[in-house]
Amino acid sequence: MTEMSTVWPVGLRGVTESIVTTYGPNDRWNAAALGLHAPDPDSNSTHKSKDGPDKQNKESERNTAGSYESGSAAVESAAESETGDKSIITATTWGNTRTRRNFHREGGGVVQFVSDPRAFVAAATTIYEVDEPVLDTAHAWAEVTVEHLEQGERGGTQWERWAIQPIETGVIDRTVPTINRGFAAVIDATVAASRLTVPSYDTDTLLDRLRYFAETVDRCGGPRERAAFAQLDAATEWRSQLDEPGTIPVFD
Repeated sequence: MTEMSTVWPVGLRGVTESIVTTYGPNDRWNAAALGLHAPDPDSNSTHKSKDGPDKQNKESERNTAGSYESGSAAVESAAESETGDKSIITATTWGNTRTRRNFHREGGGVVQFVSDPRAFVAAATTIYEVDEPVLDTAHAWAEVTVEHLEQGERGGTQWERWAIQPIETGVIDRTVPTINRGFAAVIDATVAASRLTVPSYDTDTLLDRLRYFAETVDRCGGPRERAAFAQLDAATEWRSQLDEPGTIPVFD
């Protein structure tokens, strides 16, 4: 049974990784990774600071434990400490992606919160289209509207920042949170792999990170994390750029 509301179904702090589905011109929903940036309570401007979204939202973190029930305590507390603007959660799209184009075209999408690393890898590294807006792997979702805030260029890549506002949300199932280093390594690996084609990032540094993440998944991950890293290997072919690929764990 899905519990319905109009506020975020989870507490948000720092940068929360999610998957967003956006409706495309082909009448299908495109799923892509989307980092949700909570406001920095120490910043004087919610929308204008380029450094703010990357800082830890301390007040939100203090309220996270209580937000498992309401889903909104962390977000609303931080909003009240700022300007009272409720459209404080932001996200940035990089390049001319389907998410960016669909945000402009449709004005919103559906944010999902998942714990399956395979779903996240598919959304982050492949063209992942589905027939319905809510993924089978979602624990909770939020239909959102988006407001274009600003745009710019960094490292040869165009970016656009958006305010994300929930208008209807639902909790499909509640889970007991666990910490697994293998899962975290998969998520970070998608970031490193996505930057391999960006000239402003050092390729050797990124490959070193991917090597480390693969070793972490091998030591700490379970079957889902290993399967997710195998998906990442196939989608990005990052191992082909290594001088000695045979020294790194391989996942079937």
